[in-house]
Amino acid sequence: MIRSSGATRFAGIRAHLEGLHVKRGPQAWAFEFLLFGFKQGWACLFGALMLALLLATHLFYPLDAPLHRYDFLTIAALGIQAAMLAFRLESWAEAKVIFAFHVIGTIMELFKTQAGSWIYPEQSLLHVGAVPLFSGFMYAAVGSYIARIWRIFGFRFTHFPPVWATVLLATAIYVNFFAHHWLPDVRMALFAAAILLFGRTWVIYTPWRRPRRMLLLVGFFLVALFIWFAENIGTFANAWTYPDQRHGWQMVSIAKLGSWYLLMIISFVLVSLVHGIRRDDQIR
Repeated sequence: MIRSSGATRFAGIRAHLEGLHVKRGPQAWAFEFLLFGFKQGWACLFGALMLALLLATHLFYPLDAPLHRYDFLTIAALGIQAAMLAFRLESWAEAKVIFAFHVIGTIMELFKTQAGSWIYPEQSLLHVGAVPLFSGFMYAAVGSYIARIWRIFGFRFTHFPPVWATVLLATAIYVNFFAHHWLPDVRMALFAAAILLFGRTWVIYTPWRRPRRMLLLVGFFLVALFIWFAENIGTFANAWTYPDQRHGWQMVSIAKLGSWYLLMIISFVLVSLVHGIRRDDQIR
């Protein structure tokens, strides 16, 4: 078991599972698939707990409770973070990533709610402007997932673009989320820039013993798709509401998938600045 101060309890569990002897062939393929799913689930732990809280409070939280539901969600999110750190289910480095995403997400929320992009229909005491503080944890869940999955699968990359170029693209995407309310929306140009930068980039990851690889742009899309599904759960739970959902819930527009794709790039670049880029040619 890893015993360094930065190790988590999952490190020991993962090492034990990875060391199991499994016969080659279908059994090994099935084990690798299940281990991949287990690791993915562990990386999603914070986000999954937050979604469970949204649904549970929507269905069961008392309407006459002395504590507003949104405030309960904020306190519960802080409690989850404290418990994960106390029980070494999360590292302090990952907690710092979550804090950074919370700040960045809250700033965007303040602007977007003022612009009418979405609303928080319920009352709260723990809020900034029209934004309840629990909302920042939803962005933090994305950062938490990427930071954890990066470490768990030992990401390394081929044909990775210069870091300065990725930072420039992430900055342009973030600015466009605000500027498109006054200036032309340049997201199509941003999609094109992402293809130019990452079109040849492969992420190499190790679910078990054998390294696998995937085009990074495909990885962005798959994660963005899962976030879109999670957003449908969040709006169903009335955690926030888009203008076309004010008179009854309906699925979030598929167009939002593009926004999440761009947000994924921002998230990925931020985490890359924390973890650093391990290029394949450096570890051969």
